Amino acid sequence: MSIDTDTARKVAKLARIRVEEAALPELAQQLSGILTFMEQLNEVDVEGVEPMVSVTPMRLKRRADIVTDGGIQAEVLKNAPEAREGFFAVPKVVE
Repeated sequence: MSIDTDTARKVAKLARIRVEEAALPELAQQLSGILTFMEQLNEVDVEGVEPMVSVTPMRLKRRADIVTDGGIQAEVLKNAPEAREGFFAVPKVVE
């Protein structure tokens, strides 16, 4: 796929990148090169290849799903300007 100067100008405008008029032909050529490379990638056979997020296999560290803080409701509500029935009381914002 070939990109012409008008398309390069439009892409630069959409990307909000100021490109001088004299630099548009070079930008068009560079964009065409990128698209050519992407077309080459479509020719690669990826049948049976599992998707991956990293080239190195790694697992994220996991922690036990246990409650570490709790049972301090009274202490937390001491900071509230107003509390009702064990919860923060806030002014009504929707009529």
